[in-house]
Amino acid sequence: MRFVDFLRASVILFGGAASALAVVTIIGIARDADTTLAAISVGWWVVAAVLGLWLGRRAGASPGIARALAGARTTTSLPELEPGAVLFNRLWPLALFTLVAGIVGVFIPQVPGIATGYALLVALTWRTQSAAVAAIEDRDGVRFYFDRSSPFGPPRLVRTPWARKIAPPSDADRDPGRERAGGWARLAGTHGAGQRAKQWRARGRFAARPDAARTGRGRRRARC
Repeated sequence: MRFVDFLRASVILFGGAASALAVVTIIGIARDADTTLAAISVGWWVVAAVLGLWLGRRAGASPGIARALAGARTTTSLPELEPGAVLFNRLWPLALFTLVAGIVGVFIPQVPGIATGYALLVALTWRTQSAAVAAIEDRDGVRFYFDRSSPFGPPRLVRTPWARKIAPPSDADRDPGRERAGGWARLAGTHGAGQRAKQWRARGRFAARPDAARTGRGRRRARC
């Protein structure tokens, strides 16, 4: 499974877990008619959402993901694509966390209320990581895939060659001094061409005057 696809699926699964736990919390609060718990839960969710948006604002890869990419093993063969096994192998803590919090929430709604905030925080923090890894892949011309590893250990990645993306230079990469000099050169060339055109037209008029004069005198002699 590609690492980029795993990050996208993780964001969706964490968001789904947050939604499910929020539903369990709301059901428990409605059953007990506890307005204080409702206000505290909503406040915690808002704080978690704002914190997740703030932590996930960066466009680059997080330090943990950057270390995983740096330690990837290079190979020329494509690894086995097992998305289901990879998701279960790496996200089983999320499934266990959601299941336990949901069961406990039937009796204690405060537990899924707190768990909802954490799941929402992780989902919003990781929301830009897939784009950051994809940008690194396009820059280096590689693809990162999951390698077989223990579900209790850190993830291991492999790096395979891929096509490199070559983008045209942006406005920030262009040299403003060179563009300014080129503009002055084009302006000077246009001005010089205009001056030369005027000179050629003036020469043409001067050269045509003697012929016109001779032609006029010849006509007057013929009349005489």
